[in-house]
Amino acid sequence: MQDGLQGKKGMEYWKKIVILFCLGWTVIWTYRTILNPILPEIKGQLGITSDASMGLIASVFFLCYTSMQIPSGFLADKFGRKVILIPGFILFAFGALTVGFAPSLLFLLIGSAFAGLGQGTYYGPAYSISSLAIPSEKRGFSTAIINSGSALGMGIGFIGSSYLVKGLGFSWRPLLFITSGLILLMAFAFTKVIKEGKRQNQVVNAEKGSQDKASFKTLFGDVRMLGAYVLYFATCYGYYMIVTWLPSYLQLERGFKGVAIGFASSLVAFAAVPGALLFSKVADKFKNKKITVVLILELIAAATLFLTVAVQNNSLLLVFLVLYGFFGKLAVDPILISYVADIAPKKGYSTTLGFFNFFGMMSSVVAPFVTGMISDATGSKILGFYVAIIIILIGTGVMFLTNLRKPSVQH
Repeated sequence: MQDGLQGKKGMEYWKKIVILFCLGWTVIWTYRTILNPILPEIKGQLGITSDASMGLIASVFFLCYTSMQIPSGFLADKFGRKVILIPGFILFAFGALTVGFAPSLLFLLIGSAFAGLGQGTYYGPAYSISSLAIPSEKRGFSTAIINSGSALGMGIGFIGSSYLVKGLGFSWRPLLFITSGLILLMAFAFTKVIKEGKRQNQVVNAEKGSQDKASFKTLFGDVRMLGAYVLYFATCYGYYMIVTWLPSYLQLERGFKGVAIGFASSLVAFAAVPGALLFSKVADKFKNKKITVVLILELIAAATLFLTVAVQNNSLLLVFLVLYGFFGKLAVDPILISYVADIAPKKGYSTTLGFFNFFGMMSSVVAPFVTGMISDATGSKILGFYVAIIIILIGTGVMFLTNLRKPSVQH
């Protein structure tokens, strides 16, 4: 039996974990997107002179976030996931507070660095706990529910900051203080809900092949894992380019104003929820077709991203943004995570997922700054979109090639 622990009120432990980590992503993505619609206001208030400098705020955050993926995964496997998660979220809250008080670009970068380091403790430990707790036949769909928290957080961040700052003229700083409080609440929830030590031993000892640990061979010796790394880099590149620069593109190049900027930007996130739930359900039902589903989704996402900037009509732009959200990164994520969990050693979940997310998130360091440089050089962000599309197509091709031959042992 995959789950034996139940809460006092009868809710199964794995369901509590799904809700907990869904809320964790909600808070994380509220922070990640709350500044993006109001970058022009922050730029003007603090006297920042270039788009590349504004892109650097996101790049520094994601550089620190990415740098934590491998060490946090390794430490979580060695000392415990819960031990890594809680201090990480406290550091995350401190970083958000620093951004809220920042009087200059330098302090924005310092706060972003702390927030990135703190958030960097989340991915590997969280998905390791959930992968061990959730029944394997429900893993993809449950992971999609967890991931839907990122869509909710994006909506809160984009729409909330657009409405309060652009629409009502509020200062952007209190938004960071409120977010810091929510982060600390999540750290407290981790202490109350996660029962890792006993739970982890129970599940790992029951798994076949549980003596396997993450090693250089398991991380890099399997071409399927390498293909997953490359594809996740490509997928994340397009997504984080969109998350960082879409609001600015809509405002400065497509004429969107006020709350409409946040609403249009959040369409990507809202459309992603039904897409992720649908396609993860399909992948759970047809486990041997996971890669086929992923490849199809990536090609459709590339096409819709191209059409988003190619069309001149803003109504059609919104339609293609919805389609990109439905078929894009958040729809692919739960299937890829489930796929990686299938081929990962059971005692090395955190380390393996940390490496996987490290390669994906490297693109989030590059994409905001590169797109900002392209904008400074050309006066438009359209070329940045085309670069992202090409990278997605390359990643899709690599994933296809690395899965042409079936391994001798099926997982």
